[in-house]
Amino acid sequence: MPDQLIPVPDSSRQVAFHQLLVAARRTWLFDALSDALSRIEPSKLRDEILEFVPKDALQTLAAAGIRDEQIFPIPIVLQTAPTLVGYYRLLLGVPRKGFYASATGMNLFKTMEERGVVGPRQTTALPEFCRAMCAALADLVRQISPTITLRDVQELPLLTLGSYFQGAKNVAIGKQATSDVFLSIKHIVEANLLEHRPKKLLVRNASGRIVEMTLGSDPDISLEEQAPGEMRKKVAIEIKGGTDKSNAHNRAGEAEKSLVKARNAGYRDFWTIIAKKGVDAERLFAGSPTTTSWFDVAQVLGRRGPDWDDFCSRMVEALGIPAPKAERNT
Repeated sequence: MPDQLIPVPDSSRQVAFHQLLVAARRTWLFDALSDALSRIEPSKLRDEILEFVPKDALQTLAAAGIRDEQIFPIPIVLQTAPTLVGYYRLLLGVPRKGFYASATGMNLFKTMEERGVVGPRQTTALPEFCRAMCAALADLVRQISPTITLRDVQELPLLTLGSYFQGAKNVAIGKQATSDVFLSIKHIVEANLLEHRPKKLLVRNASGRIVEMTLGSDPDISLEEQAPGEMRKKVAIEIKGGTDKSNAHNRAGEAEKSLVKARNAGYRDFWTIIAKKGVDAERLFAGSPTTTSWFDVAQVLGRRGPDWDDFCSRMVEALGIPAPKAERNT
């Protein structure tokens, strides 16, 4: 009997999940929370914890050696990092669709999780949101047997997140990657950020001009600088989140179509963010001759690696702003 390979599915879907996972670490998971907590004065954290969290739950966490804010949302944390609404939602084990259903009243906070935006209405409603979430999460702490552990805190969100990834279609995965790249750009420009709307970032550069970064389509992200009497079209960015190596050339070709439109519209620089690892670079580059700079999507989403460092450098150069002071490759 001739040898025959067992028809095991390829790894492309799992690689796509990894792209989303490294982005989630920066927005919804434990790494994002740790980063936010490092930027908040401990005394302010403690004051709000005592205001919002049931005392018996605090005693349980103290005995388990877990920081209270690793379980319980408080306004100062969510104002510092609005996407962490997703962290506490995932810890509670509620899928996005159910959490933001109209009947729950949580829809107001959806843009915080997805876009990292917190406006006046959300700020006003945050205390009520935190009290409701703290009550539900306190019940979680009370019921876990024999007691909650730090490992539980780190791993429980992955169960709900994994279900979301598994149910997501390719188009949804691509849209999520694009939104997460936009959040990575916000991280770069945060010190110079004037305004953050759901699909637009505004920064003031060293020349005193406003640069607009817009999340859209054709291109996925655009950079335009306000000048007297005109908007100067600077950079067009295409994002391709697929991971099938055999189809990389076609994804580059899809980026090319959008970038050609952008070139005809007057943009000057053209970037493609795509899965590069394990892909034939010559074939990839041949698929989009208009692209002037290529960046690996997993590195940009995870905010780590040489392509991320290069992306940061190119972004601050294009915007005309100082480089971020914090270490980028962390």
